[in-house]
Amino acid sequence: MHDLPFTLTALRAAYAADVRPEDVVLEAYRRIAAVDDPGIFIDLFDIEDVLEQARRLGPFDPARPLWGIPFAVKDNIDVAGRRTTAACPVYAYEAETDAFVVSPLKAAGAIAIGTTNLDQFATGLVGVRAPWPGPLNAGDPAIVPGGSSSGSAVAVGHGLVCFALGTDTAGSGRVPAALNNIVGLKPSLGALSASGVVPACRTLDTISIFALTVEDAHAIFVVAAVHDGDDAFARPTKVAPLSPLPPRFRVAIPDDSSIEFFGDEAQAASFATDVELLRAAGAEIVPVDFKPFHDVAEMLYRGAWVAERYTVIEKLLTCNPDAIHPVTRQIIKAAEGQSAADAFRGIYRLKELRAVADGIVANVDMLCVPTIPTFYTVSDLTRDPVEPNSNLGTYTNFVNLMDLCGIAVPTAPRRDGRPGSVTLLGKAGRDGWLASVALALERHGQMGATGFDRPDAAPRMAMPGPGEMAIAVCGAHMSGLPLNPQLSSRGGRFLEATVTAAEYRLYALDGGPPARPGLIRDTEAGASVPVEIWALPEGEVGSFLAGIPAPLGLGTVTLVDGRTVTGFICEFAGLAGARELDPAAGWRGFLAARQAG
Repeated sequence: MHDLPFTLTALRAAYAADVRPEDVVLEAYRRIAAVDDPGIFIDLFDIEDVLEQARRLGPFDPARPLWGIPFAVKDNIDVAGRRTTAACPVYAYEAETDAFVVSPLKAAGAIAIGTTNLDQFATGLVGVRAPWPGPLNAGDPAIVPGGSSSGSAVAVGHGLVCFALGTDTAGSGRVPAALNNIVGLKPSLGALSASGVVPACRTLDTISIFALTVEDAHAIFVVAAVHDGDDAFARPTKVAPLSPLPPRFRVAIPDDSSIEFFGDEAQAASFATDVELLRAAGAEIVPVDFKPFHDVAEMLYRGAWVAERYTVIEKLLTCNPDAIHPVTRQIIKAAEGQSAADAFRGIYRLKELRAVADGIVANVDMLCVPTIPTFYTVSDLTRDPVEPNSNLGTYTNFVNLMDLCGIAVPTAPRRDGRPGSVTLLGKAGRDGWLASVALALERHGQMGATGFDRPDAAPRMAMPGPGEMAIAVCGAHMSGLPLNPQLSSRGGRFLEATVTAAEYRLYALDGGPPARPGLIRDTEAGASVPVEIWALPEGEVGSFLAGIPAPLGLGTVTLVDGRTVTGFICEFAGLAGARELDPAAGWRGFLAARQAG
C-alpha cells in the first residue's frame, strides 16, 4: 500500500485487484502519522469511526464513482455529527447534517476522514491566520501553505487523501494549490451549493476542489455539481466533459505593462514558459492591459464585500472580539466605518470596472494568469502579516467579482525547483473547457510532495519512427522560414512545437543573410525558448550536419518536460557581435519585431 498513489485511477485499480477500503483507510492514517503535522486537521476523525464508514460501503459498486475514495473537508463546511469551527473555537457548533456538497460525495462512496485547518473565517491567502499553528507547506516548510484552505491543500499535497474540499472567495482554492503543487478547481459561482457552509462573502463564495490531477478534480466536480433548489445562490450546472482542444483558440494574458511578479524573475520565466506551451497547443496569445482586472480586485476588500464578512461575525466582534485572530479582526472591523451609501458606491464602481474588463473577456476564449506572482515564507508573514497576503491575491481577487470560473494547474518546476502553476479563467459555465485546456498544460512530474509522478497528461505529437532522429530547431529551420527546406527536402517531418527547459538563452548571431539564432545553455540565468521538433531520416543527418556553419552545431537540448533531443547549439565563441533576444518571444518574435520596427 505504501506505493499506491491516492488518485482515482490508482485507487480504482487497487480495488479491482481486491484491495479493501479498510486497507486504504489504514494507509491514509499511516501517512498522516508519518507526516506528523498537527496543523493539517482541526478534527481528524477517530480511525475506528472511519473504518466503520469503509465497512458500510459493502461490496465494490461500480455505479458509485467515488467508492472507497478518502477525502477531507475544510472546517467551515459542515460534516454531520462533527463540530464546524471556521478556525474559531468560540464560534464552533455541532453540525446536525452534512453540507449539501458533502452529501453527493458520500452517496458516491467517498469516505470523509477529517476536517482541515484554515485561515480563520476564510479570511486570508496565507494559511497561518488561526489561533493554533498552521499546517506546513507540503513541499517546503519554510514557505507559507497558502490559504484560506491551507489544511485541505496540504493534505492533498502530501497524498493523505485523494481530494479535499475548500472554499474560494478571493483565491483560497487556487493560491494554496499553487504553493503545494496540486490542482485547484474553482467552479462557476453557484455550481456547487454553499448550503451548510460558514459564509465569508455569501454573494461570492464558491466551494473548491483540490486534487493531484486535473482529471481527478474534474471527475469529482461532476459528482458534486448537484443543483440545490433551496440555495438562493445556486445555479443549475451541466458540467461539460473533458474534450479535445480545437486547432485554434484565443487566450488573453497580462501585457508587459500590467504583469507583476514583485521582482521574482524565476516566476516570470516560468509563466513565459507556460504561455509558450499554450501557444504550442494551438493558442493565439493576446496580451492585454490587465489594469481593469487589477482595479476590480481592489474592490474585494472595500465597502460592500468587507461588510459581507462583517455580517457573519458581527455578534462575536461585539461580544468577544478577542476570540478573533488579530489580523482577521483588523480587516473585518474596517466595515464599521462604512455606510450603506459607501456600499452602493462600491457596487456602482464595480459595475463600471466590469464593463471594461468584461469586454476583454468577451473577445477571447479564456484568460491565463500566474496563479501567484511570487512566493512568501512564514518568516515574511511574521514581519508583515498583510502585504504578502495582498500580493498573493494579485491574480485571484478579481475572479469571483467578475463571475468567472477557474482552474489552477501545476506546470513544470521553476528553475529554482519551486512548483510552477498557472490559472486558466473563463466565463461562468466554461468549467469543462478550462479543464480540457488544463490537461494540455499539466506536466509530468511529482504530484504535490507525494513522491509519486503525475501521469503525463500533456498530449504529444507523433514520435520519430524507425530510422529517424528527432531534431530540435529554434530559428531559420522552423516551419515557413528560409532554411526549413534543408529539412523538408531530406524527408524531414514536423512532430511538435514545444519549449526548452528553463535553462537556455537565445541570440541573433552576427552575419547573414539569412539571420541565424544561437542557443546557449545557461542553467543559472536561462529561460525556456520556443522550438520545433522535426524527425529526420538518419541517413540524411550527415549531409544536414555538413551544411551547418560554425559556430553552430548539433548537441543535446533538454525540453520543458524533461525529454532530451538532438538540437542546434552555439559555441560561446560565436557570440561576438550577437544580440541577446527575449527567450519567451523566441526567434519568430524577433523576426516579427524586426519587421515591425
